Amino acid sequence: MTERTPVDLWFDPFCPFAWITSRWLLEVEKVRPIEPRWHIMSLYVLNEDKDIPQEYREMIANALGPVRVVTAVQEKHDSETVGRLYTELGTRFHNEGRVKQPDTLRRTVEEALEAAGLDRAFADAMDSEEYDAALRASHADGIDRVGQEVGTPVIAIGDVAFFGPVISPAPKGEEAGRLWDGVLALAGFDGFFELKRSRTRPPLFD
Repeated sequence: MTERTPVDLWFDPFCPFAWITSRWLLEVEKVRPIEPRWHIMSLYVLNEDKDIPQEYREMIANALGPVRVVTAVQEKHDSETVGRLYTELGTRFHNEGRVKQPDTLRRTVEEALEAAGLDRAFADAMDSEEYDAALRASHADGIDRVGQEVGTPVIAIGDVAFFGPVISPAPKGEEAGRLWDGVLALAGFDGFFELKRSRTRPPLFD
């Protein structure tokens, strides 16, 4: 049996581009010998000391609750469980558009927990600082690998880490594999730092 390469991904459940990248990784897993491993990071923590628009600050303040819930699950369960919860949260937040419904955020999180086979009581972490130290440690583990000037998602393969790729929509099948091959080749070159163009389309979800 082919040994699978661990690929670590740090995400904030509210980030639409991290969601698309995560779905791409799951497609890559079908055609390349990789094993995605899931970790939490936080847009709120990343931007808490930065000058950002008020509307965006309010959005990421709402994002802190689900991040705390994922952290609580991350502390008590394995990566596969975290990934399962992320799938349930992301489907509701992005595919169903419920990320824009802060008044029902707790109910959405509880639904995702239950669908992932987890105790709905994990939602209590939304309003608790109990897991904030662990949250910040997980966030730092990811962001320190790539630098403070980037965001979510962060991907690491062994000692090589990078921000992105930022894609829309997520490619499928062998197309996903070819993108992975290219990203891996670029990330494996020690002197490579950035390749970027302006986004010309919004996040597109399946």
